[in-house]
Amino acid sequence: MSSPIKNLFVWAAAAVILLPAAVLGDCTCEAEEDGGESKSLALKYKVGAIAAILVASAVGVMLPVVGRRVPALSPERNFFFVIKAFAAGVILSTGFIHVLPDAFESLTSPCIPASPWGDFPFTGFIAMVSAIGTLMVDTYATSYYRRRSGVKAVEGGGARDEEGGAAVVPVHTHATHGHAHGSVSLQSDSGETELLRHRVISQVLELGIIVHSVIIGIALGASQSPKTIRPLIAALSFHQFFEGIGLGGCITQARFKVRAVTIMAVFFSITTPVGIAIGIGITNIYSETSSTALIVQGVFNAASAGILIYMALVDLLAADFMSPKMQSNGKLQLGANLSLLIGAGCMSLVAKWA
Repeated sequence: MSSPIKNLFVWAAAAVILLPAAVLGDCTCEAEEDGGESKSLALKYKVGAIAAILVASAVGVMLPVVGRRVPALSPERNFFFVIKAFAAGVILSTGFIHVLPDAFESLTSPCIPASPWGDFPFTGFIAMVSAIGTLMVDTYATSYYRRRSGVKAVEGGGARDEEGGAAVVPVHTHATHGHAHGSVSLQSDSGETELLRHRVISQVLELGIIVHSVIIGIALGASQSPKTIRPLIAALSFHQFFEGIGLGGCITQARFKVRAVTIMAVFFSITTPVGIAIGIGITNIYSETSSTALIVQGVFNAASAGILIYMALVDLLAADFMSPKMQSNGKLQLGANLSLLIGAGCMSLVAKWA
């Protein structure tokens, strides 16, 4: 297992393990009573939710990965840009419409201490710091891998020019009507850097999605109201399906080995179901109105929102929309913009139920 994948696994596992313990606490506000509560019916809905969300997540994340075998869905084709714009719209909407409002609601709740949480806009601050932190990780990770790949290229025997530029190899060519001697500059550096950047993007994006997925899974699993759970099953299934498409597109461009793709896809697929299972296990001691639960959920949701918004705007949208390929093709620009709006609109609509 490569070091980046191992690090992602460690951070994600820590989130899954530590979040449930962190949200347990004494109830500081009275929870609303639902006269139609039925624990046995609620449990059946939760089991159904685990199966439905697991399948939706797996299908969503694997669709772009399997689809790359279809020529029309190849990352080099224009249609892939359109699909990726749709996925970026989904992720952007997730950050702005789903995650950030939840964080504001948690950290401005009357159930948490007014000081210091009411004295400062912590939600926006945490989201901003998270976005800046994501930028730093993005930058340093990309530069680190670029330096490492450069060292490997030199150790592999590639000659470097005097100014430390790209490796060059002598060329002696004979054509039907010509004869040429010279050297060709290898352009693999930019391609290698782009590939490494896609790998960093996919790992950071998955981390941000996983944190949010654990929280919503625990919330659903801990609920005892069938009226609350029933609409969430369909809504969260669509939610995870769309997010999976976005993540799967990034994994496809990163060109990971089969083992790494499998680990990332499986981890994304099982995170929300595992969160639901944890929620079921702590139903009797978990209170959604606990000050501890609200603070932990609010902080993690705000941090997750910062990651998702940064990744959607900078690494997914700006990188593609400002590329020469997009700028020189008016039809592609129109298709990508429409796809972006549709993706953001569909995910925003899901917020009506989830």
